[in-house]
Amino acid sequence: MVEPEVKAEVKVPERRRATLVTLKEGCKLRVNRFRSERTEWTPAEILSIRDCKEGTKQFYIHYVDFNKRLDEWVDQDRLDLSAVEFPGQPKDNKKTSNNGAHQNGHAHPPARKSQKRKASRVEELSDQENNDEAEKRPRSTGSMVQNPHDDITTRIKNFEWLEMGKYRLQPWYFSPYPAKLAAMGKIYLCEFCLSFMKCKTSLKRHLTKCGMRCPPGNEIYRDKDPKEKDRGICIFELDGRKQKTYAQNLCLLAKCFLDHKTLYYDTDPFLFYVMCEYDMWGAHIVGYFSKEKESAEDYNVACILTLPSYQRRGFGRLLIEFSYELSKIEKKQGTPEKPLSDLGLLSYRSYWTQTIMEILVELMKEEEEERGKISINEICERTRIHSKDVQSTLLHHKMIDWYRGSYVLAIDKKEIDTYHKNTAKAQLRINPNNIQWTPKDWSKRYGRN
Repeated sequence: MVEPEVKAEVKVPERRRATLVTLKEGCKLRVNRFRSERTEWTPAEILSIRDCKEGTKQFYIHYVDFNKRLDEWVDQDRLDLSAVEFPGQPKDNKKTSNNGAHQNGHAHPPARKSQKRKASRVEELSDQENNDEAEKRPRSTGSMVQNPHDDITTRIKNFEWLEMGKYRLQPWYFSPYPAKLAAMGKIYLCEFCLSFMKCKTSLKRHLTKCGMRCPPGNEIYRDKDPKEKDRGICIFELDGRKQKTYAQNLCLLAKCFLDHKTLYYDTDPFLFYVMCEYDMWGAHIVGYFSKEKESAEDYNVACILTLPSYQRRGFGRLLIEFSYELSKIEKKQGTPEKPLSDLGLLSYRSYWTQTIMEILVELMKEEEEERGKISINEICERTRIHSKDVQSTLLHHKMIDWYRGSYVLAIDKKEIDTYHKNTAKAQLRINPNNIQWTPKDWSKRYGRN
């Protein structure tokens, strides 16, 4: 006999009209996300409240189900006070039934025995991918050390603007610049040494004395722009112990755009690879990635960032490609530290997909008797992408299947069409011949066996 579903009582949070006086931190309400005439009312939570000189109030808002980088201070006229949920009210309870966990003394119903072996085999790989969720939890070492004082203060952006070179950037997250400096609302950076100043006058004075026109460290890559003689891409390798001041300033800058994954002052165990666009005036920072000198988990990237002013131009993919070119020289498989940010995951997934498809499409062009003779391990050896990342990418695009007692790669025609469409676009690529780099054995340098 089938037991009827047991439904729990659903308590809907009470929403009532509020005033600006009764609003407090933790209240949830609708907020207009746009300052212009356009209107889009979005559920949000109030994180902080501050008084303005004009006698009005501003509210620091987190939009529910949106990334923290969209958090912002809003004026009171953008709030909908007609239906406010105050903190401490009951939340919705999800319906429960005896089909889930063991309830009322009844065990789970027996599973169907007619499940296909094909599905179960593919699910085994899916389970492996799900087990990798444990890797998404922050580590207690390396760049994943989190601030133990992650309170409401560090959830709020502490300044409005960052001016560096010819760009004015709006930070996405809190960054631990000096409090007095951040309180002024705008921070000025030297684009060459990344020193920070409180005003434009101080920056101009600094530029007359600053002798740097490129990052410190060793230039290990340079590729000229074929269209312009004096322009191109260059990459510098920095030691976090030797170039400590620059590395720390770089981390402060990166924290403006990386939420949960960065390091602040303990830069000694890391190497930094800074990508720049160079011209007749100097080398202008585009982005960077860092990696541990010694990584037991085969990480080839700790933190990676392309500055917002250079995003959507292919530089992020270029940084990822360069990290794997270094892994090829080291003859090691590499993988980025987890968890990846939302933008980082998109960039890596795109690179993994394009790189794997490049090998598979080339394989399909060969003679019929040679087709299909490749394994996941061979893909890993040729690309230096970690086997877990190869498997997760194939599963994500549903390109792996169980057929006649073994796993096979089954590529949909749409995937091939998407690959050709992407390759038809002009893309920045790393030229391996231009890399001047020799890997170092850091275990010997630190006197370890």
